[in-house]
Amino acid sequence: MSPIELNKRQEEILRIVKGNGPITGEQIAERLHLTRATLRPDLAILTMAGFLDARPRVGYFYSGKKPGHDVTDTMNNMKVKDFQSIPVVVRENVSVYDAISQMFLDDVGTLFVVDKNSLLTGVLSRKDLLRTSIGSQDLTSIPVHIIMTRMPNITYCFKTDSLIQVANRLINQQIDALPVVEELANGLKVVGRITKTNITRAFLSLSESHEL
Repeated sequence: MSPIELNKRQEEILRIVKGNGPITGEQIAERLHLTRATLRPDLAILTMAGFLDARPRVGYFYSGKKPGHDVTDTMNNMKVKDFQSIPVVVRENVSVYDAISQMFLDDVGTLFVVDKNSLLTGVLSRKDLLRTSIGSQDLTSIPVHIIMTRMPNITYCFKTDSLIQVANRLINQQIDALPVVEELANGLKVVGRITKTNITRAFLSLSESHEL
């Protein structure tokens, strides 16, 4: 089996930990000028793959060993379908005001926009809605299709994708959630969502099962 391919941020985390370990997640985040929450999936991947070890109240340190094939195999066998959440969708003609209300009611950071055939046409993030709400515009008169990110600029995944693939996709695209889709003849149907929180929980459960 081919080894896990690390992205630039993960390689930089390894360099920091090698030179400064043990080091806390907060300290790593400070050095990279990022938040601890942003780094959490990266740290989970590096720990689960065996590059790093972590100890409570101590921090992360370089394990000095190659990733174990048993853990790596398990990670690659963890599929989106086993950890995805229920998607929160809105129609294209819904107003920005109603979309903001929906986002807060469902306590999510991303909404998926669908057309009258329930096919994916766009994605709305907190930033999209916040940007639009600044100013004196009437939010009840602006439909979300005006401000959403449209296809083909939407990153998505399938139920059969591995969690580690999706985790790296989220990190590389700097987004918090992906729609899980099913490919139909006339488009993509949204069947779920996968978030950084879903992935972190999954990797933490793997950590517990392997007593890393």
